[in-house]
Amino acid sequence: MATMHPKQPFLSDIKQIRDRARKHMEQGAVTDGYKADRDTVLRLLNEALATEIVCVLRYKRHQFMAHGLSAQSVAEEFAEHAAEEQTHADQIARRITELGGEPNFSPEGILTRSHSEYVAGDTLTEMIKEDLVAERIAIESYSEIIRYLGENDPTSRRMMEEILAKEEEHAEDMLSLIQRIGQTGL
Repeated sequence: MATMHPKQPFLSDIKQIRDRARKHMEQGAVTDGYKADRDTVLRLLNEALATEIVCVLRYKRHQFMAHGLSAQSVAEEFAEHAAEEQTHADQIARRITELGGEPNFSPEGILTRSHSEYVAGDTLTEMIKEDLVAERIAIESYSEIIRYLGENDPTSRRMMEEILAKEEEHAEDMLSLIQRIGQTGL
């Protein structure tokens, strides 16, 4: 973080900032200070959007297909995760539009844009394992997106960091469920 020196003047010319803001209003949030390659960021965010949509769909399937002893509590966990993944999708779509892009909600090609896969799983244990794998994929790919964004797009980076933290929590939840099921033989 930059250190402020009280005797140094503010480096930007406020009049120029105001003039640029008025001159380029149609660019919305994308100002001259935006340093990232916008096309690449929009592609990455649309891939993350597809990843979140696939995760919503997989968790919803697992919610309704969960069966066996104590399946109700696991189904509730799946439902909670589906709702959180939907929130992530909404956040990402909002950011795409802030950057002047279009969120790609088209079902066509969603699996090729998604970093995670849609694997149904037949048993409760298989479902949980597939969700854990998907969370681990999201963690690794979102970490890479965050490193790419760096200081060039701090707003998108912070959003992805918040989503990453939730994905890490989801992975831990899935690991705990696997361990619980292993102990109880569900």
